[in-house]
Amino acid sequence: MLSIDERLKLIREVGEEIVKEDELRALLESNKNLIAYDGFEPSGQIHIAQGLLRAININKMIKAGFKFKMLVADWHAMANNKMGGDLEKIRTVGKYFIEVWKASGMNLDKVKFVWASDLVKDSSYWLLVLKIARTNKLSRFIRTAQIMGREESLESLTGAQIMYSCMQTADIFTLGARVTQLGMDQRKVNMLAREIGPQLDPPFGGWKPVVVSHHMLMSLRPQTISLKKSASKLDKVVALKMSKSRPESAIFMTDSPEEIEHKIRKAYCPEGEVEMNPVLEYYRYIVFPALERLGEDRVVISRPKKFGGSLAFSSYRELETAFSKKEVHPLDIKNSLITYLKRLLAPVEEHFRKNENARALLEKVKSFRVTR
Repeated sequence: MLSIDERLKLIREVGEEIVKEDELRALLESNKNLIAYDGFEPSGQIHIAQGLLRAININKMIKAGFKFKMLVADWHAMANNKMGGDLEKIRTVGKYFIEVWKASGMNLDKVKFVWASDLVKDSSYWLLVLKIARTNKLSRFIRTAQIMGREESLESLTGAQIMYSCMQTADIFTLGARVTQLGMDQRKVNMLAREIGPQLDPPFGGWKPVVVSHHMLMSLRPQTISLKKSASKLDKVVALKMSKSRPESAIFMTDSPEEIEHKIRKAYCPEGEVEMNPVLEYYRYIVFPALERLGEDRVVISRPKKFGGSLAFSSYRELETAFSKKEVHPLDIKNSLITYLKRLLAPVEEHFRKNENARALLEKVKSFRVTR
């Protein structure tokens, strides 16, 4: 059995930020209510951060002792006008998401999928939403609009979108989640939940959830020119993350080998530059953590003998250092990344090729138009 320190180490590997670690330690020491949650709007094809990276992170949380609840946020997607607000299409996409996770190496024995459309059938859920809505002025909830990929402007939001943060906060306490394990782009609503939690009566409240915010993979082709110099770290995370509305910005879990190769070859990867390098990010957050799954302990960068032959790295830092010194060329790490991604996504490709239901869901999802 892992020690508390070993469990904390695993969670630190997931969390780019943890609020607060002393509370997390106390939770682990109590060994009670070890429930973590994340939620996803079903909206278009699932990209590699939602699929493979999510599986890696969830498995680490499970190894650290948590049971995981994954919210399929179909009503939230409708409120946010995803898939044109068509709930039937959104549910189809949600089923497709689950099929992807089945083939992504996620430890499904410790994961429970919960549909928002089931939560909303209970009047106590809506009572909690209203109680949460009464805790703050409208401006406080509008400041969380970033969680939907929206501007923090009253004029830009619909009434449904204003309700969104109240619903997402209610999800945390309805699911009994002592830990929220979402991306950095969801930080504002998670901090709102910490503020509101103590104001709510048990069993739906009365605690502050620990916030474990994971890193957001940046776009393969970041549009940095749109960022203001004064932009906050969180604003930069949101602006540079991959987007379903820009297919070239990410690897999708059901991309063909040819699509994977095309996207990685076109990815931004200036020689010797470590900062803002999405190709290196894929190595750091996906390839190295997935080595055990591949039955390997080192990343091998293949290259011709005339350029020095192949190189092996036992840690991401070793690769980053070599790249920064221009000892490894961008083309070399791109070529090897293509190989690793094809291997990691091969089980997903096989699942959707052999499973008739999964294949039919994918065909439907591909026919849908993605809306922001």
